[in-house]
Amino acid sequence: MTWVPGTARPAWHPRATDALLVVLPAVVGLLGVRIRLQISEAVPPWLAYLDIVAGVVGCLALWWRRRYPLPVASGLVVLSTFAESAAPAALVALFTVAVHCSTRATTATAVANLLALGVYYTLRPDPAVPLWLLVPFVLSGPGIAVAWGLLVRSRRQLIASLRERASMAEVEAGLRAERAQHEARETLAREMHDALGHRLSLLSVHAGALAYHRGATAEEAARAAEVIRENAHRALQDLREVIGVLRAPVGELPLPGVTDIGELIDETRRAGTPVELDDGHGVTTGGRPVTETVGRTLYRFLQESFTNARKHAPGAPIAVRIADESGDHLVAEVENLPPAVPAQAAARPPGSGEGLRGLAERATLVGGRLEYGPTAPDGWRVSMRLPWPA
Repeated sequence: MTWVPGTARPAWHPRATDALLVVLPAVVGLLGVRIRLQISEAVPPWLAYLDIVAGVVGCLALWWRRRYPLPVASGLVVLSTFAESAAPAALVALFTVAVHCSTRATTATAVANLLALGVYYTLRPDPAVPLWLLVPFVLSGPGIAVAWGLLVRSRRQLIASLRERASMAEVEAGLRAERAQHEARETLAREMHDALGHRLSLLSVHAGALAYHRGATAEEAARAAEVIRENAHRALQDLREVIGVLRAPVGELPLPGVTDIGELIDETRRAGTPVELDDGHGVTTGGRPVTETVGRTLYRFLQESFTNARKHAPGAPIAVRIADESGDHLVAEVENLPPAVPAQAAARPPGSGEGLRGLAERATLVGGRLEYGPTAPDGWRVSMRLPWPA
């Protein structure tokens, strides 16, 4: 008997069970033969010895019952037609067939056992046992063996099914955890791109102006340096907020929303980019309530659009329109208007297009969509359609 870790009781070794099922039917069969010899004196000695030998051979065959359940059961059915001592071993073999084989094979083996018992009691009737007592005894043995075997098989199938489900659940949990980590990385990358990209583009514009415009007055240089200092400080704040996503619980971080859009537009104007705002429904001024998710998506949309405008069309004016479409959708458009003096086409910076892909993902997450493309002459328009809160 061995101890299985994590269980409350010791478990029998399979070979110990096999040995027990070899010895126990042999003892029961030999006791039955002895009792029959004491009751009936008409049994010849050679037949008794043959019964005992057949019973011993049948019980020893039970050692291979797990590997060859049907052959062992078939052989014991043949032996039990003339050997009473082989009948207990035949019931054990029938139990094994019910556990390991199909229902059809179990039924056929049970019927064969009943026929074998019928043949035995026909060839060797026992006048001391009445028929009304013999029939229930003959029927109950195979019935109990089959019922017990089917119960054990169903229990094993249930345990195997539970183990398979547990294994599948473990795999699914691992996949969900991996997917959650991937989504968290995507969210973090998107937040860093939107927040830091806006600030760093302002720093690049003003630092480039200082480097290019050598003859700037002290006042102009001081103003540009102040813008650089302010946006560098805000970039550090944005970076702390983004990193805080990994530490603070959800809902405890001061993420930007609709109320911060006005400050964003003023900041862009101070950086030297003209912005025209058309907000007929007062979304940016609190005229109509907007959910936190939609408001943050709208803020990031405008922030990324302003960043792209500074990178690809520096100095060109920007027109912003926020409107209500059919009462159920909020539409925000940002369009780059052609400048009064055409500027030289800027080279496409590395990583271009990541911001638009991030905006498209944001819009999809809230049930909206993103559209963008060129406009004539030499303009560019980005539009985001968001579901209007009920």
